[in-house]
Amino acid sequence: MTTQTTHPTQVSWIRALRSNTPAFITLGLLMLFPFIVAVLDGQSMEGVLASQSGNSKFYQGLLIEVFILGIYALSYDLLLGVTGLLSFGHAMFFAVGAYVTGIALKSFNLPFPQTLALVVVAGIVQALLFSIVLPRVKGITFALVTLGFASVFDIVIQSHEMNPLAGGDVGLQGMPKPAFLNPADQRLTFYLVALACTALAYFFYKRFVDSPTGHVCVAIRENENRAKMLGYNTFYFKLAALTVSGITAALAGALHALYQPIVSPTIGGLSYTVAALLIILIGGVGTLSGALVGAATYRLMQFFLDRWFGEASSFILGLVYVALVLFVPYGIIGTWRARKLEWQAAWKDRWARLSASSGRSAPRR
Repeated sequence: MTTQTTHPTQVSWIRALRSNTPAFITLGLLMLFPFIVAVLDGQSMEGVLASQSGNSKFYQGLLIEVFILGIYALSYDLLLGVTGLLSFGHAMFFAVGAYVTGIALKSFNLPFPQTLALVVVAGIVQALLFSIVLPRVKGITFALVTLGFASVFDIVIQSHEMNPLAGGDVGLQGMPKPAFLNPADQRLTFYLVALACTALAYFFYKRFVDSPTGHVCVAIRENENRAKMLGYNTFYFKLAALTVSGITAALAGALHALYQPIVSPTIGGLSYTVAALLIILIGGVGTLSGALVGAATYRLMQFFLDRWFGEASSFILGLVYVALVLFVPYGIIGTWRARKLEWQAAWKDRWARLSASSGRSAPRR
């Protein structure tokens, strides 16, 4: 009689599939979403593939904005939620990615692959720039220094000297888009590419957080001095997190530049960093999936409240944020996980009591 053994690699893959089942189900539903909306709207599949006007194309555009915000929020969650680095200048990573993409395509007519390579290099350079102050400052001081870097970038990008390239305070307009990623003519392709980028970013971040480097980043967040006592040079781990976060945010900015008709200088300001902070607070700080849930909640609430209440939407949106902070203190995903643990503990206790009572009441033979 032979016994069939399972290879450890197969076991790890099975465990990964089981633990990520909700993510894969969500990914499959989002891939089918444009066609589901088309069926409900009475639009043909050929119309969806040809990016014809309709509810399907409109909601694809709305979800593309959610995906871009989700990637951007993921990058900020790695810094703040996982590593504990509070940055007030994170929007600079996003804005530099957007401006590098627009300037490379419009002013220098670079091919799209070279443009993406420049965006990655820009993300690395910014991370190295921020890393200059990493050994010297931390906490709120680091946050203020990063805000200073972002303020300098904001001044430079709107300066008179940069006006021919960046468009000044009006913004960068008239960028040529790659034919296969033109959101007007290839909306479904852009939607699927943005969805794929979001999924890849999420799974890569999960792998990073579960790696030894990610575990040290979490240790730095909890107690950096203790991590140093254990022999870790925390500077290199913070630099690794900063580099990964910077590249991801820059790529999100590149997607933003490709999708939007204009790259506005407002995306480099403090308000855009606060938006990322608000998104991860809504979803759950340090949960990763909370960044994506928070991005969807943030953007969809903005859209529907503007649609239903007009000018009063900002006031209602503020009330919703206050309610979320009061009644969902750990964010949507964080609170769900905490309650889930409580429910599981309660059910285990109940089953233990039932089994104990049934054991006592069993008749003796």
